[in-house]
Parts: sequence; structure tokens; C-alpha cells
Amino acid sequence: MDLARSHVERVLSAVDDTAVADGEPRIANSWRRCLTHHKLDPARRGPPRTLTQSELKNFAAPLDETIRLATPELDDLFRIVRVAGYCVNFADTHATMLVSRLPGGEAATLLREWKIYTGSIFAEAVEGTNGVGTALAERRPILVHRDDHFREQWSRFSCAVAPVFDHDGQLAGALNITSCRADLDRAAHQLALAVTVQAARRIEETLFRTHFREAWIAALPADAAANQGGLIAFDGDQRVLGASRAARATLGLSETGIGSDALLSQFIQIDAEAFRSSGTTHLLRRADGAPLGQGQISGPVRVARPMRPTSRPDPAAARRYDALMQFAGEDPGLQRAVQRLARVADQDIPVLLHGETGSGKDMLARAIHAASGRGNGRYVALNCAAMPESLIDAELFGYEAGAFTGARRDGSKGLIVQANGGTLFLDEIGDMPLALQTRLLRVLENREVWPLGALKPVPVDIRLVSATHRDLEAMVADGGFRADLYYRLRGLQVALPALRDRADKAKVIARVAAEEAPRVRLSAEAWQSLLSHPFPGNVRQLRHVLRLAACTAENGVIADADLDLPPGRVSAAPADFEAAERNVIVEALRVHHGRVAEAARALHISRATLYRKMKTLKIGPTGH
Repeated sequence: MDLARSHVERVLSAVDDTAVADGEPRIANSWRRCLTHHKLDPARRGPPRTLTQSELKNFAAPLDETIRLATPELDDLFRIVRVAGYCVNFADTHATMLVSRLPGGEAATLLREWKIYTGSIFAEAVEGTNGVGTALAERRPILVHRDDHFREQWSRFSCAVAPVFDHDGQLAGALNITSCRADLDRAAHQLALAVTVQAARRIEETLFRTHFREAWIAALPADAAANQGGLIAFDGDQRVLGASRAARATLGLSETGIGSDALLSQFIQIDAEAFRSSGTTHLLRRADGAPLGQGQISGPVRVARPMRPTSRPDPAAARRYDALMQFAGEDPGLQRAVQRLARVADQDIPVLLHGETGSGKDMLARAIHAASGRGNGRYVALNCAAMPESLIDAELFGYEAGAFTGARRDGSKGLIVQANGGTLFLDEIGDMPLALQTRLLRVLENREVWPLGALKPVPVDIRLVSATHRDLEAMVADGGFRADLYYRLRGLQVALPALRDRADKAKVIARVAAEEAPRVRLSAEAWQSLLSHPFPGNVRQLRHVLRLAACTAENGVIADADLDLPPGRVSAAPADFEAAERNVIVEALRVHHGRVAEAARALHISRATLYRKMKTLKIGPTGH
């Protein structure tokens, strides 16, 4: 009997309670769930379902903050276990892997081959008994060692997984490590599980302390007996604000919230001196007087709150957002994105733009700069892909006189220092060399730059906007991009749609035509060609096409033959170009309250051209 058949028969015997899984009843119970409840076949083979990039973004978005806070622990855990050939994954509550760290060599090749990486789904109801899916189903840590797996094809892997709970004791995800090494026995993997559980608990503590950063926090002591330790958050009047899952277990409470109106003295007694000696330890007791041991009390972390807006709107401030709103046009997705950007315009939150080449990342970055309070400062841009690797260091960080052969006599400030007080835009950040990624991360964390050859750092105050067309998440998984820098850059991530996917494509074409070909008009055939073309080069390609067509057009009309469009057009419904052009002009006049000069500047055409088009399209001074 071959091993595969033997494994399948062993799993099937679980229905009759005859299965033995190395003395682990939880595995047999999981097998029974898979057979009777999920109706799975242990002999089925095939890769797990893997999400597309757009699907993955939707899954990951709600957990952006959790991932950011968990990343240091993920990286530390990976440094510990990678030498043993383990990968590290963080999965959401649906068992979808959102973050992956893969080791090198043959282990990484095998893990990729079996799709144990970002985007793959390992829910127990789909893949059967496995580390991530079963730990989430049971809400407790588990080791699934080789043929403990329900499906025979996963029996080459060993997975140690610990669920992660949020500040309110609710399931937030799972921390997984997986190895394909056959020479590591169950005992070795049990040790790895213990390390994973510790990392998960540290993540939980970080989530709790971050959520209650403005509260007092009592850290209950853990011991070798039943006490699991844990954290309790309370205000200055000793009203409970929250308790971690471990604290609830220690105090014999339910796993869910205990109510913000409950008094701390109902559960635990703390000396009043704790409020005046933050960071020291105190004897903590239960309400019945039983000692819990020495616990630490930490005071609130004061967070500066943004000033409330004045009751009267500021017209000057409102005009700052014009460029953002115009960029969004009438595309619903972009409108939602720029609304979020407007809300954080004056906050120290980095922005990461993702989109195809030519989709307008630089234009949006300039609009973000203009919309912020730094609009009067400098906007400095660097294309990391266009700059030779040997020069990026000096261009970005600067250098002192004589730092290297060929250096300028008086040195160079570098782009980061030049952007001090303004915005630094790093385009194609995915092409930045790894060594420079480390230096950039240090700048972002310390807010200072060490130019080449300098004896002391230069303090800087910059807003960072980055952009890329590459999949940075995949690059992180492959080791081509630093994970800590990635999560430092993506404070707010904005996806720019391709021109072909924009809901307002017709109006974008009309607006660009007004900017690039203001003295000519489009024939019906040319308009149809533009509307139906997929434009792989996006808005940048559209501008070049219209600029060239305006030069070659005869009798003031751009014909279809004037358009330099390569093959690859797709069908599209007919559209009225004049109506689209009219809508663009009306919207510009509305935004600028009928001020023709400002509307013309926004459309990048002269006032005379705008007046002529208003007359032709029968648009009044107020935009009607």
C-alpha cells in the first residue's frame, strides 16, 4: 500500500473514532470536522486558492494598522527561525496569508511551488486540517506536524501557529511558521511553536497598548500556575476601559469586553500611589484580597490631537484641494481616495501611490503637496529607476566637499535636505537598491540625514510621497524590498486606476484634449478611436498622441489618421465628445466660482481659448 493511500485511509478512519494522531486528539477532531461538516476529500490534490492583487488589497486594507504594528515581531521571529528553513506568515481571520517572509534556497523554491505565501487561503473548511486554518477554527495554538494534515499533499510540511487577538479579545489573525525539513522531529517543532506563541503574545500586547495609549495600563504578572498575566486599561477614576484576553483569563472573566462603566476595584486592587509612580511595580490584588503578585503600572502616552477646524470655512484652504478634486474627476474610486488624502493633508502620514506607468502618479503627488500646509515649501522629485545606482546615494543624501573623486568643490545638499519643509517624491521606489533602503528608513525614523563624508547629521522635516508600478508586497516576500521600509512608506496607500479602467474616461480624454490641442477639434472618428483605445501608456500616452495630432491636423480638425495609435483597440460605446468637453469646462468654472482666468489656468489653456470654447458650446459665465 503506498503512503498516499495509507494516509487517506487513516484520515477516513477518524469518523469511527479509530484514528490515532501521535496521541493528539485535536488532530483527530479536526479530521472529523473536515469529513462530516466540511465534506472534504483527503485525497484531493491541487494548490490552494490564491487571491489576485486587487482582491488581496481589499482583504489587507482593514488590517493595515495591525500589520504595521506586527511587522517588527514578524521580522524578529523570521530572523530566529529562518536558519531552520521556516517561513513566517501573518494571516487574517479567514486564513488568508497577508504577509510572508520566505527563507532562501530550496526551501523557498518549494514553498513558492506549493503557494505557501501571500494571498493564499488556508481555511480549514477548504484545505482541511492545517496549522493556520485549524488554529483559527479552534482559537488556540497548534502544531500540525507532517501527516497530521488532512490532505495527503501537505504531509511534507510542519506548521506551528498561534492565533492573535486584538485589544478587546477578538480574533485578529494568526501567526504561522512552516518548514518542509524532514530531519526536524515533533519535539523540535514544539519548541518552534513555543517561540511563535511568545511572538504572538508580544503582538497582542503591542495592539493593546497602542489602542489604549492614552490610558493607564496595569500589566498583570504571569506565573507557572493558572495566571496568564495580561493587560488592563483604565482611566484616572479607575474605570475599566479594556482588558486583554490573557487578563480576562487570569481574572476569571469572559473573553468579551467587560464594560466601560465597570469599576476596576471589582476585579483588581491597585495602590493609589501607582498613579504617581508610572513605570514602577506594585503589589496587585484581586477584589477578594488574594495577591496576584508584582505588576507594572504605566501611565498614559500623551498624543497631540489635531486642532479642530474653525466653524467658518477658509476659502484659501478650500482652494488648496482643487488640484486633488480635479485629479479625481468623476471616477468614484479616485474620489474616495482624494477625500481620504484631503483629510490627512496636514498630518505627518506618508503616502504610497501604486499604479501603471503613465497613470498620473507624479501629478497626484504634486496635488498632495499643493493641498497640504507645505504647499509653499519645495516639491522635490527623484525617479529611482531613471537614476544610476551609483548616483542615487549622493543625489538623495548629499555629500560634503571632497567626499569622493569628482565631488563638487562645495559639496551637495542632497534632495532630502532640499525638500526640508516641503515634500519629497520618490518615484519608482521599488527600484531603490537595498542598501539605500536601509539609509532611507533611518532618515524616516530619526528625521535626520548623514551626507557622505559628513561629521554630523542634518535635521530634516519632510513629507514623503512614494510611488511604484511594482508589487512591493511580493518583493518583500522575495527579499527584494525591506519589509520595515515598506510598512513605513504605506501610511496611506492609493491605487491609481489605468486610463482604460476609469469610469470617467471620456471626460479625461476631453480634458486632456482641451489642454494639449486647444486650437483644433476632434472629428467623430478620431474621438471614437481615442475612446476605444486601451492606452497601455495611460494618460502620458494620451497626451503625446494628442500633442502630435494637434501638429499634424489640417483645417483645424484632428482626423483619425492623425492619431498615432498602435494596434490593440477595444470596442466601446459611442460617446459625445462635445458633451464631454462641455462638462469638463462647466466643472472647472464651477470649482473656480465662475472666474474664467483661474479656470483657464486649471485647464492649461489661455483665456481666449476658453472664451471661444464657452461661446461655441453655449456656456455662460457661471458655467450654465
